[in-house]
Formats: sequence, structure tokens, C-alpha cells
Amino acid sequence: MTTGEHFRIETRRTPDRVVLSLHGELDLASAPLLQQEIENAGADTTAMIVLDLKELEFIDSTGLRIVLAGHERSQERGQEFALTRGSEQVQRLLTITGVGEHLRIIASPDEMLV
Repeated sequence: MTTGEHFRIETRRTPDRVVLSLHGELDLASAPLLQQEIENAGADTTAMIVLDLKELEFIDSTGLRIVLAGHERSQERGQEFALTRGSEQVQRLLTITGVGEHLRIIASPDEMLV
């Protein structure tokens, strides 16, 4: 588990994916923690990285940039990348920025992709 003052990440590894469960607020102060965890997850040979946003209360533009960069890095490595739905604020930001249209959103971190 990686933790900051108002943000923490729980990492769970299965044979086909790494799930990063985000809790709290993803902002300028906590974004480097997520960036590092995405890099660590990408070093695995798993087929997929999932960001579980269920417990994420807030995300700002810096956090959004890290999510997009993580998606890009996953594509470069040939890995799938997906998110679960977050709080109302998180979903609103994804919708307003159009980011939600470019990222795969799944119902649960263990959902199978087709």
C-alpha cells in the first residue's frame, strides 16, 4: 500500500491484471504516488492495469493528466488499461473533459474485457 496525507493506493495483483484502488483525493500533491504505482504495475507482465476509482473522492487536472499518461504508457507496453466509476465529482470531470470517452470504463475491477 502506498499512502500520502489524504490519498492512498492499494495494489492487488492477479494473474491477468494489476488493480490499483485509489482512496481519497488525487491532486498535485498525490499525483506522483499514482505515477510511480502505474510504472511499477506496468513493469509486471500482466495483460491489464485497472484503476479502481470507487473510493476516489476528488481528482484535479494533475491527477487526470497522470491517468491519461498511465493509459498511454499501457498502450505503449501492449497492456489493457481500464477504470471503474468514481464519485460524482470524478465522473463529472471525466465527462466534462471528454476523457471518459477515450478510456475504457468497467463496472468492477474484476470485470472481464471482451
